[in-house]
Amino acid sequence: LVVHLLIKLASMAVRATVARFPIDPEALESSGLPWGVTVTPFAAKDESGNTPVYGSDGHLLPRCENCWAYYNTYCEQEQWAWSCALCGTLNGLSSEVIARYSLPQSCAENMSSFIDLELPVEGSEEEAMQARPVFVAAVDLSSSEEFLELTKSALLAALEALGPGSLFGLATFSHKIGLYDVQGPIPVVKNVFIPPDSDGTLPIELEDVMPLLSFLAPVETCKDRIASALETLRPTTSWERTTAAGQGLDGVLLGGRGFGVSMEALFNYLGSEYGNTFALARVFAFLSGPPDYGAGHLDTRRYGEQYASKGEDADRALLPEQTPFYKDLAAVAVQAGVCVDIFAVTNEYTDLASLKFLSIESGGSLFLYSNTDDSTLPQDMYRMLNRPYAFNCVLRLRTSSEFKPGHSYGHFFPDPQYENVQHIICCDSYATYAYDFDFANTVGFSRHTSEPPMLQIAFQYTVVVPPEELSNSGSSSASRTKHSLKRRLRIRTLQCGAAQNINELYDSVDPEVVLSILVHKVILASLEQGVREGRMLLHDWLVILTAQYNEACKVVQYAHGSSTTAHFDVAFSQCPQLQPLPRLVFALLRNPLLRFHEEGVHPDYRIYLQCLFSALEPSSLHRAVYPLLTSYATPDKQAFPRHSLSRAALITSGSPIFFLDAFTTLIVFYSSTADPTLPFPPPHDCLLRTTINKLKQERSITPKLIFIRGGQDDATVFENYLIEEQDVDGSGFTSVMGFVSFLEEINQSVLEYMK
Repeated sequence: LVVHLLIKLASMAVRATVARFPIDPEALESSGLPWGVTVTPFAAKDESGNTPVYGSDGHLLPRCENCWAYYNTYCEQEQWAWSCALCGTLNGLSSEVIARYSLPQSCAENMSSFIDLELPVEGSEEEAMQARPVFVAAVDLSSSEEFLELTKSALLAALEALGPGSLFGLATFSHKIGLYDVQGPIPVVKNVFIPPDSDGTLPIELEDVMPLLSFLAPVETCKDRIASALETLRPTTSWERTTAAGQGLDGVLLGGRGFGVSMEALFNYLGSEYGNTFALARVFAFLSGPPDYGAGHLDTRRYGEQYASKGEDADRALLPEQTPFYKDLAAVAVQAGVCVDIFAVTNEYTDLASLKFLSIESGGSLFLYSNTDDSTLPQDMYRMLNRPYAFNCVLRLRTSSEFKPGHSYGHFFPDPQYENVQHIICCDSYATYAYDFDFANTVGFSRHTSEPPMLQIAFQYTVVVPPEELSNSGSSSASRTKHSLKRRLRIRTLQCGAAQNINELYDSVDPEVVLSILVHKVILASLEQGVREGRMLLHDWLVILTAQYNEACKVVQYAHGSSTTAHFDVAFSQCPQLQPLPRLVFALLRNPLLRFHEEGVHPDYRIYLQCLFSALEPSSLHRAVYPLLTSYATPDKQAFPRHSLSRAALITSGSPIFFLDAFTTLIVFYSSTADPTLPFPPPHDCLLRTTINKLKQERSITPKLIFIRGGQDDATVFENYLIEEQDVDGSGFTSVMGFVSFLEEINQSVLEYMK
């Protein structure tokens, strides 16, 4: 019932880079701003805190015969017809619809521009009821005891989060695949050896090793047996692996992590029951290093190569995938109705650049933990399974005829047939997608307010509704454990304004959404052309924006009639909405996402950040790029709500306690001059702790919490976040002040650009 209520509360958040759109291509060009939106289709609330109006009969909703947009409250309705608010076409109404619409307040689509309608589920009633959630854990045994202990804790947390009616399967992989049957009195494991050759497949189908319904156990009756099966997991010994793999080249031992073959076999195994036993299966793959055995093995030697000596860009060499194997495998997963989450717990090079497609293209997530000691894996697992999600989703964005969607960004796969249609296998309440816009012609929008820019986002999705415990129904226990599927259509139609001049445009900027679109663009550029190219793109964008703004607002000052020295307003002092942007760009250039390989950024960590950042909603991304630093006079009293990320800010504030929120990390720092009577760490019932707990509750991942006493503990991890005194290119502190000298450099670049 709780999950059902959560599903009911889901919403859709849409945010634009500019609240008022540029009036024509010239206005867009001269502004220097990106133009687009971010969409969080399954968000708990929309950006203003509203929820949709719910209704039924989504299949009866009228559609425009020209552009296929859905009927909405912005459409003009006559007795027998309606005009499409997006393209202006006049459409006829059927007599059934006229009868429905004659009663006021009877249909959601006449009450709100934000609606969520139920659609009829195809197939018999019996099939619709049989959809049980399926979860399979695939555990890497070519690992250590510590890795397996952590994985066990994570799976025990997962079992607590899974609702009644769920089915759970436990599989292991190394040089062989192990399948567990936990439905008998003692857990039984059956193994199949994986052929070592790179194009090998299993000699036997998994269904013939163990029937799928013996492998998938009902969680509510088998929880204890699953737990005891987890207790039996042991790492495969190096002796076992060597014997299986045989000696490698020149006596070098081959590994034994047959991840690729195991995944493919599992997808085929599960796929046989897709649409029958389950509507979506989730596979949790726990990986302790790179796949190095059988089909899909990855050559990790490319990480050790000396790119610098060859004059090659290491960042460029390590970002593309080395094989299409996992991208192709993601397509197999999608066909089998499987969503894959990868949990990599490793500090060795694992080539996530090749592996990431398996998770992001199947609708799953990619998690990376560098060690087992302080890993938040169990918390992340519990949190991920405890939040509502939709699956088999289709997202479609339509615009009025003056403009059109350009690029789309996010973890989905595009429809092979239709433009601007995205398929999302699994979508939770945090998953965010972005689009940028282009004008469809040179004319742009009408200066009359009678034809404003329109945007319509349609999101079709399925949710599993758990069995309601109806005490008065007196139904048999068997029918009470059945889940049912609900197919829904959520539509949000937005009417936007057009800015009449450049000042109106600049005043309507949302800097967080601008940052989101920029991050997507630089990730794309660095994947295609290397990190250096990504950095240049970002730097040049800020230079052009600054030049266009100075030009538009006429604020440039030339020194004594000289054209070689000029003072541009690089801080955007006339426009509060643009003021955060130089700091955000500076911080993004200091972020490991865009720092160089030679600065010690691990390529797997960079890929992890790319996957994380490209799915975050704008406010979370802002935190991750430019952390929030607040100060406290005591654990119960806030001193200042925001400081710049500099040592100077710490010293001048004089506050004893600082709290830094960097999205994935939370740090409480007591300054070395803090009164020794202040309790450390902050007590559990104080304001600071309440703030921390609330933040942890709202996050999509579990942030790591660190307490530091200045002067006693090593404060490096905290000081690394104080980026404003750091040089933008390279590590460490320089004689010049970082952010200040960055602005001077932008001033110089603007001068050259203006010439």
